[in-house]
Amino acid sequence: MHAVPADPRHAMVLFSGGQDSTACLAWALARYARVETIGFDYGQRHRVELDCRLVVRQVLAAQFPHWAARLGDDHLLDLGLLGQISDTALTSARAITFAANGLPNTFVPGRNLLFFNFAAAVAYRRGASVLVGGMCETDYSGYPDCRDNTLKALQVALSLGLDTPMLLETPLMWLSKAQTWALTDQLGGAALTALVVEHTHTCYLGDRGSRHAWGHGCGHCPACRLRRQGFDVWQAQVSAP
Repeated sequence: MHAVPADPRHAMVLFSGGQDSTACLAWALARYARVETIGFDYGQRHRVELDCRLVVRQVLAAQFPHWAARLGDDHLLDLGLLGQISDTALTSARAITFAANGLPNTFVPGRNLLFFNFAAAVAYRRGASVLVGGMCETDYSGYPDCRDNTLKALQVALSLGLDTPMLLETPLMWLSKAQTWALTDQLGGAALTALVVEHTHTCYLGDRGSRHAWGHGCGHCPACRLRRQGFDVWQAQVSAP
């Protein structure tokens, strides 16, 4: 028998179909009584992640029936306008580089701010009071809208604007990628780790043809390098005497 979730609230997970959002979904399912997911189609170059979303949900529900009972509806919003006003390597076919200010050209200005605003609007209608995102400061991404202070400020603004408490949870904020792999293993063991490896998508170039020990991807873009390095560190820690 599985324990009753510690928190009776209703949560909504920003769910892209990637490693981090899948870890966050498992974290939320282990914690909250009801969990829904929300994703965004904004013309991303790695649009294959949208196909992975549904597969991850299906496999997760099949392999973890105690979580399936808490897993609610999925929502996919069309944010094509964001892709139209962005000029980045994440929304068009161009080489990934870094600007003079240190930001990678995969940075889509305001993306996470918009994601949380739209998620909050849907959550309000659905009776959810917790929003869960996979943003992280520990592994450098260069994205200012992933910073803890940014999201704390947004939590205040959303709660005031909706006139109801809206909690923004970021369980990966202070974890390295290796620690994210470890968290996944802690939450769901080998089965959840295998799910992340086989079915989630992180690669910015949308490569699903190349299969590595850490999952599918080109192996060269910043997202793939971070995922691979984290996996290697975690495996070394697991293997250490």
